Amino acid sequence: MDDMNGTPESTNTGLEHSQGGAYDSNNGGYESNSRTSTINYRVLTSVRSYPEAQHHVDTLSDAGFPVENVRIVGLGLETVEQVTGRKTTRKAAVRGALGGAWFGLFLGLIFSIFAPVVAWRVILFSIVLGGIFGAISGGIEHASQGGRRDFSTIATTRASTYEIHVVSGLVDEAAQILRL
Repeated sequence: MDDMNGTPESTNTGLEHSQGGAYDSNNGGYESNSRTSTINYRVLTSVRSYPEAQHHVDTLSDAGFPVENVRIVGLGLETVEQVTGRKTTRKAAVRGALGGAWFGLFLGLIFSIFAPVVAWRVILFSIVLGGIFGAISGGIEHASQGGRRDFSTIATTRASTYEIHVVSGLVDEAAQILRL
């Protein structure tokens, strides 16, 4: 259905999105089910970066606009996984030892409450024991993978563009604030 300006409005088609919303076939977005499904959103503007989209919403907020009627929608999502290095059983054991030592410190601090006279011994013993068990479990876990995924990565998800959607009745006010 078009509004008075001829711009398509968002309508609920009933196709559910994994985030709890319905797919909007008119403008390729998702309509939230967190509020009633009769709320229609329209695209206010499209920008290239998330910080730019945040800036627009921040400008609306600073002007007293009811930003609970705004959403930022990322389009053209892609996952980028940067390989950061080779993973060996030794490196996995060292990482496990460090994690185990931190956990041991945590448990040692808790146990030292009950043995305040020898608290430093309890804490030290817990750190050492945690480190040993962490190293063993980290090494076994990596070795049990049989050479699959012998590298570490950092994964990020990014969008090619970001649209700012505003509830239909407030689009003109938002456009005026942002001077669009």
